[in-house]
Amino acid sequence: MKAYFISGLGADKKAFQKIKLPAGYEPVFLDWIPPQKNESLTSYARRFSSLIKSDDAFILIGLSFGGMVASEIARLRMPMKTIIISSLASSTELPWYFKQAGKIGLHKAVPVKFLKAGTVIKNIMGVASKEDKAIIYNYARTADPGMVRWSLNAIVNWDQPDRLPGIVHLHGSNDRMLPLKYTHPDFVIKGGGHLMIFNKADEVNKILNEVLSVN
Repeated sequence: MKAYFISGLGADKKAFQKIKLPAGYEPVFLDWIPPQKNESLTSYARRFSSLIKSDDAFILIGLSFGGMVASEIARLRMPMKTIIISSLASSTELPWYFKQAGKIGLHKAVPVKFLKAGTVIKNIMGVASKEDKAIIYNYARTADPGMVRWSLNAIVNWDQPDRLPGIVHLHGSNDRMLPLKYTHPDFVIKGGGHLMIFNKADEVNKILNEVLSVN
């Protein structure tokens, strides 16, 4: 069965380099497509879903912003299972300050250069190791400014209050980007930050094996 992976914003398949699925799953890594002007997250997910060519059974695994996109795609394509990591299952889980930023347009006023600053992202992500810092600084160097700006607007204006039935949500207890207290995950990884897919990969893989081996 194919397992379609959707990385975090500005990232690619390298984000999943430490993830190991149980036997029987074929990983397929989906690349981001350019957003249309003022496009909603739901509309973007509808276009993005066209990357899944086959009607055969499949699963979705989304990381961070990719998890939000995955949850929207799942409403259209009905995968066997949808797993989101360090993400949100619905717009009701958005932290209040994200919503407030959207109301007053703060996300449009902050320069993208500031949002991409390595030191800023490093603090938000809560990274400490040299490996994690290298990942963050690579993101800061390569993330497309237009994609960053659009994604912020799409996130703060996301309007999907209903959590998809059957979605499986993994979250870290120390996630600074998307704090645990605003979410309702099925699995909480103690000490995990927003980059736990790297520095807590063994624990993430253990849960994935548990969830996917029952199929």
